[in-house]
Formats: sequence, structure tokens, C-alpha cells
Amino acid sequence: MFRTFLTATVAVGTVAISATAFAQQGGTAQEARAMLDKAVAAVKSDKTKALDMFNKGEGGFLDRDLYPFCANVSDGKLLANANPNAKQLIGTDSRLLKDATGKVYGQELYDAGQKPEGQITEVSYMFARPGDPKPVPKVSYVTRIGDISCGVGYYK
Repeated sequence: MFRTFLTATVAVGTVAISATAFAQQGGTAQEARAMLDKAVAAVKSDKTKALDMFNKGEGGFLDRDLYPFCANVSDGKLLANANPNAKQLIGTDSRLLKDATGKVYGQELYDAGQKPEGQITEVSYMFARPGDPKPVPKVSYVTRIGDISCGVGYYK
């Protein structure tokens, strides 16, 4: 009987640890913010090269479900996004983007990018993780860098 109890306890513990490990597979808020800081530095160093790396997910700019995205400050045209679910959005007016609930989050991202350089704004919306078409809650940190704005978000 004790052996059955012990086996059940170990099984429950393993499931709990596995669930915790699964939940931690996605990037955290702190990791998203750190990637945004890294993206800002890359854009300031060489914007063209940075946007290329962002689109390709190179240089550490695609880490699990964390990746930068950028748009023109002037017209909202999306310039970079490493998420395979969003590649088709590059070149489109980000101001028109709506999430699965109908929220026009693109305008909020655009507005966040209009603020003074160095100011970081949080924008919440629903969006699909890389490799999974189902939209889930996401929070993005967005800031202006010269004539573009960039953001990095984490999934809740």
C-alpha cells in the first residue's frame, strides 16, 4: 500500500514539474525587455543589418517565442517580424492590425512608437505564438528608435 502511495505521489509530482517546466518554455517579461534593449542597441548600431537579423531571427533575435518587430514611425509600415505567423504582415500598415477579439492593437502599437525615444510603452492584445496559429494573450514593450519603432512581447 505504501508503495502504491509513493508511486502515485511521484507521478503527481512529475506531472506538476512537467506542467511548470512547460509553462516556463516561453519567454518572460524580463527576457522580452532585455531583448528589446538588445534590439534598440542593434538598430542604433546599424538599422539595415538589425532589421535583416530581426526578420531572419538571427543573432539571438528569435528565442523561443520572443522576437522583435519594427515599423516605420511615419506610416506604420511593418518592417521586421521573425514570427512565422506574421511574415505575411511585413510591408503592411500595422495601424490596421486587429486581434482575434476585434481589438485594433496595431493603432496602439503605432501610438506607442510615436512617443519620445527611450520611453517604453506596454500594449496588450491577442496574438499567435511562433509555430502555433491559436491567438493567446500577449504584452509587448514598444519604443521609438529614430524613424522606426520596435517592440518585443511575451505571451501570458
